[in-house]
Amino acid sequence: MKTFLSIGAGPGMGFATAERFAKEGFQVVLAARSVARTQELAERLAKKGYKAEARQVDASDLKGVAELVAEVQKQHGSIDVLHYNAASARKASLSEQPRDSFNDDLAVNIGGALAAAQAVAPRMQEQKSGAILLTGGGFALAPHPDYLSVSIGKAGIRALALGLFEPFQEKGIHVATVTVCTLVSPESKEASAVAEHFWQLYNQPKDSWTVETTYAPAAQEHAA
Repeated sequence: MKTFLSIGAGPGMGFATAERFAKEGFQVVLAARSVARTQELAERLAKKGYKAEARQVDASDLKGVAELVAEVQKQHGSIDVLHYNAASARKASLSEQPRDSFNDDLAVNIGGALAAAQAVAPRMQEQKSGAILLTGGGFALAPHPDYLSVSIGKAGIRALALGLFEPFQEKGIHVATVTVCTLVSPESKEASAVAEHFWQLYNQPKDSWTVETTYAPAAQEHAA
């Protein structure tokens, strides 16, 4: 059975994407900072007949992210799909951004993704297969002055995907991002649509891999 690891698994896009892959026969490992909420999400999947478990991880703890990847690989043998969905969506303009919080925001928004990619890449390279899926945001394309840290973080997610795509493609690893240009609520059609975009990216034939899909429903303003 293939393994899907979600880091930053929340009730919106994270849960919807995990469920989409579970429907295709993946066992799902959900990881986030709150053990209780993550366990609740895993139990929701289990009640639907899917194989799911919860783990605790703070996406800003880069060592902890790497240790999580190693633990999941040890238990399940491999991670076939990594989905990085963590984000710190702090509302703060330049003058309002607390100096001591900016690096923490960046660690969640992009640092954890880099650490996770570093951790899963060697095993995926050995197997010559795997996917690293990153939740992007419209603020990467249109930064918002009141959401500077997440705008910079989403720009970093997009840069990470674009920068890794070709060299990882040569190793059999599909790196891709969905740039989400709308607000997404839990259990919404938007969450399901983003999940479907991730599945379609993963399901692309190897000779037709693409690095980015943009989800931007009509009449919606850009959002991370």
